[in-house]
Amino acid sequence: MALSLTKKICDLLVKKNLVTEDDLKKAWGICSKKGGSLSDVLVGLNVVSKDDMMTAICEELGFPPIKLSSFHVDEDTLKIIPKKISVAYQILPISHTGNQLTVAMVDPLNIMALDDLKAVTSMDISPVMAAEDDMQDAIRRYHEKTANEEINTIVEDIESAKMEMVSDEDEDIPSGDLLRITEEAPVVKLTNMLLGRAVKERASDILVEPMEGETRIRYRIDGVLHVSYNPPKKFHQALVSRLKVMSGLDITERRLPQDGRFRIKIEDRKIDFRISTVPSSFGEKVALRILDKEQAMINLDRLGFEERDSKKVKEACEKPHGMVLVCGPTGCGKTTTLYAAVNHIDDPTKNIITVEDPVEYEMKGLNQVAVNEEIGLTFAGTLRSILRQDPDVIMVGEIRDFDTLDVAIKSALTGHLVLSTLHTNTAAGSVIRMTNMGVDPFLIAASVELVAAQRLLRKLCPECRESYMPSKDIAEKFKLFDKDKKIRKIYRPKGCKRCANSGYQGRIGIIECMKMSPGVKGLIFDRAQEFEIEKIARKEGMITLRENGIENVLEGKTSLEEVLRVTIENREE
Repeated sequence: MALSLTKKICDLLVKKNLVTEDDLKKAWGICSKKGGSLSDVLVGLNVVSKDDMMTAICEELGFPPIKLSSFHVDEDTLKIIPKKISVAYQILPISHTGNQLTVAMVDPLNIMALDDLKAVTSMDISPVMAAEDDMQDAIRRYHEKTANEEINTIVEDIESAKMEMVSDEDEDIPSGDLLRITEEAPVVKLTNMLLGRAVKERASDILVEPMEGETRIRYRIDGVLHVSYNPPKKFHQALVSRLKVMSGLDITERRLPQDGRFRIKIEDRKIDFRISTVPSSFGEKVALRILDKEQAMINLDRLGFEERDSKKVKEACEKPHGMVLVCGPTGCGKTTTLYAAVNHIDDPTKNIITVEDPVEYEMKGLNQVAVNEEIGLTFAGTLRSILRQDPDVIMVGEIRDFDTLDVAIKSALTGHLVLSTLHTNTAAGSVIRMTNMGVDPFLIAASVELVAAQRLLRKLCPECRESYMPSKDIAEKFKLFDKDKKIRKIYRPKGCKRCANSGYQGRIGIIECMKMSPGVKGLIFDRAQEFEIEKIARKEGMITLRENGIENVLEGKTSLEEVLRVTIENREE
């Protein structure tokens, strides 16, 4: 919410029993240590909901609340405030009469924003309050048409200027000609527009794909790919070459895969992009991973995990030595969880070193090393060198082979805290994976403190989700009952303008945390099978991914179909 909470509002929240004095002290402590606004921290700690926070503030300050998703703004009103200011201050003009301009704001207490608005518009400003999610969706919705028109205009400029485009069939193109084309203003503008739009739409990946007659540009939003724009095929090579120039790759090499990265500034935020190119039958395909540094500084409490699970992760990370593993398939948020864990224990008194391939996020105060296999700088070799640097905490981006795992385990056994990821589907499955890699069971039992497997679920759009009563068979199979054994009402996606008719908006993490209890260690010594380890872990309190997902279904956060899509059935059921 990023609201500037005054002491008067804090007292009101306490008076309404929305927060306690202890909650405020805890939140202030996090703000002073990690930064961020008090309102965001309170909401992130699940102390108070955004809606309750907004209602209390509106009541105290006399700012009427507004729901932008059900409000229409005409184009003349929209043009009164420049898009840059609208995005920067999270402000949207909604109506004007004479010299009076009514604006929706996420933080109506932001005096600087109000003064800037008055100076820019020369009008009297009347603020109303809107929820942050609602505001972001409205800004995206109202400016999306403008963005599409701007892209079309850029393409028309290229065509009207009769710029010479190169095709993917041209084998021998002088590098000077390619470089000249990539530096043409329309090509630069088109590339920047597509990158900027992806960041604003919260995309995690961009795919630039050559088709037979066109180029397809897709954004991955909330884990699902969406087609964004299809420029003519003749612009494909110019766009690809521009991306290569930005990342320092060889623009003349189109037969071999290449990897690189670059950084640009979008709306005062530094965004890193990791690029990969591969040759395909219709030309070079480009995949871009968007690495937003702000996401790396996220708090463990804001990943969406249940409090009991966040507590287990925190407790394991706060230990002086041992190993904590985060497992799951590619794209399930393992790295984000690792960074959140490091952020939780980061302290000037600790020597924290990371080994990554590549360094995804640059974090202030950390010593981060990027491995380079081509020159012999491997995970295992780097780890051995790091041990001579007197580290307290070591974060290994990924354990891929026995050498890396062997050094990591020995590091955990010799007084270091090691955080890493492993590609397995379940927490119990990680034990089997490590033994298959050649590690003795007693070393696993002695070094590993916690194994956490996680997934990302799409959250239901709060504006259009619809409730329904599941059938008796479904309710019995997935335990969809209340305390009185009555079938619970659950929700499913519907689709609206706010969520681009997908029915979902945003993602939430689910996790299963397996602690190395005496019972689990005994099974590891006996080389037990995965389902046997999982069975005893569940008896000792582990909540599986499927069970965690069902909890989110009962809370109305996601749909049953989404949980079934990303989780597997518990082994013994």
